[in-house]
Amino acid sequence: MDELDSAIVRLLQEDARQSNRDIARKIGIAPSTCLERTRLLRERGVIRGYHADIDLPSLNRGVQAMVAAQVRPLSRAVIDAFQRSIAELPEVMSMFVLAGSDDFLIQVAAQDIDQLHAFLVDRLAIRKEIVGFRTSIIFRHIRKTTLEALPDRPG
Repeated sequence: MDELDSAIVRLLQEDARQSNRDIARKIGIAPSTCLERTRLLRERGVIRGYHADIDLPSLNRGVQAMVAAQVRPLSRAVIDAFQRSIAELPEVMSMFVLAGSDDFLIQVAAQDIDQLHAFLVDRLAIRKEIVGFRTSIIFRHIRKTTLEALPDRPG
């Protein structure tokens, strides 16, 4: 990515609803150039989509937690099946497959502590492939909404 591509990506991260004409004006290029660059960024997979940032309590999801889970046996079939089934649960927001002592980190959002407890007991603890899990309640989620490319390592 060159400087123009980086500028387009940064502006879209700040506000994906701004018009192509506004983005082009802000970085000093023709709207047709901006449109073509944006199209190529989508085709290359740099821009993967546009999303709304939603207030979770508005969706009746006032409590968030991270659940670190260990599964056994560690095989591709078990990992793939676990991923698919957990991703379908309505409380699950995102999931990470890990290396280390934990195999998965699952971000969940529930209505309240009681619903979170029910999720843990009724949906996770009963699964035969889970050999253990730990839950951490999230008090506050601070997230960067605009990321820049990291510089290449020298040499």
